[in-house]
Amino acid sequence: MTVTVSEFPEIQDTFLAHVRDIGYATMITVDRRNRPRARVLLPVWEVIDGEPVGWLASYPTPVKSAHLAGNPHTTYAYWSPRQNAVFVDSVSTWAADEGSRVHAWEVYKQGGPPGVGHDPSPYRPGGPGAPDYHVLRIEPWRIRLVRGSDLRGTLRRKQEPVPAVSRPAGSRSSDKAAG
Repeated sequence: MTVTVSEFPEIQDTFLAHVRDIGYATMITVDRRNRPRARVLLPVWEVIDGEPVGWLASYPTPVKSAHLAGNPHTTYAYWSPRQNAVFVDSVSTWAADEGSRVHAWEVYKQGGPPGVGHDPSPYRPGGPGAPDYHVLRIEPWRIRLVRGSDLRGTLRRKQEPVPAVSRPAGSRSSDKAAG
């Protein structure tokens, strides 16, 4: 059974508790043919004006960058052996401005939530201005929580996502253009 809530504060404590307990998430992107690709990373989270915002320090690999350029919709999946799970459907965009980079650096250092994150200095000795320090801003539009003890789900949907940015290469539209 899944219960739907309308506001993030209704699930905030459980969301942050599961993220704190699990730590690492599987980030899923899609390629130009709408095939998924997964990788395990460590996003950090904060709540701004009652809404969750995630930050991900990540290398802009050619594959990840191409996927996000073609379709910025991503999913971050958390799972624990107790079967607690969190699924965050979102839009992830590169935040190249200095303010975002410094802010994300500080969220990593402080922990977001506390206990999740790390001091990025050993990995990026040049600090948040280092040329190899890149940050994604994660803006969730749908969050699903699953409680492992009884598999009860809670769903919070902010809004429907926009359609995929482009059609897969070689696909045909069922819509005929009027001549």
